[in-house]
Amino acid sequence: MISSENKEVCDGCGKRALLQDMQGNEFCDSCGQLARIIQTDPQLLRKICTLIRSDLHKADSGEQVCPAIAPLDLPEVLDAVRYRTRDRELNTWYVSVSELQGNPVEIFASTAFDRDHHLQSRISNLTTITRLVSLVLRHVFLGEVLSLEKTIKQLHRSSRQKNDLPDMLTRVLSRYVRNPEKIFNDLDENDLDL
Repeated sequence: MISSENKEVCDGCGKRALLQDMQGNEFCDSCGQLARIIQTDPQLLRKICTLIRSDLHKADSGEQVCPAIAPLDLPEVLDAVRYRTRDRELNTWYVSVSELQGNPVEIFASTAFDRDHHLQSRISNLTTITRLVSLVLRHVFLGEVLSLEKTIKQLHRSSRQKNDLPDMLTRVLSRYVRNPEKIFNDLDENDLDL
């Protein structure tokens, strides 16, 4: 057994332990393992934090809990794969999946018949689904924080006409936000993607 006098203080956790040198720092075994993961595979750390925490930010202040795993920004240009598929009524649909480092981060669906009036409500619902799925994908793979406000914005952007499903969901969920007018003012002033 090693006596505590032979142990030094870990630069990471501050506990007394046998230490290992890493780039001029001295870490215990646990902190050393964590430092190697951060150094070699930061995406793994981001994924684990996403799995064990519902939010990487403190709820009250918006302050980030772990700056080392800040959400990735979505680049202006992404690689994408387009799939052609058919629904049960044999309508042709095109599904495009945007990828970042091989992971899906956005999904879009369209049809050559989007001017067809009987498909309008289905297209509106499809837009809603793809926008919300994209929001979840960015949370899973980029660490983007989910919020009710972001969800409402995506629903609002999906609506094609008054009283369609996304519009109804937007109105109902807006009742749970402290300042819903701000969401819609921000959309109207700053967002061209309506």
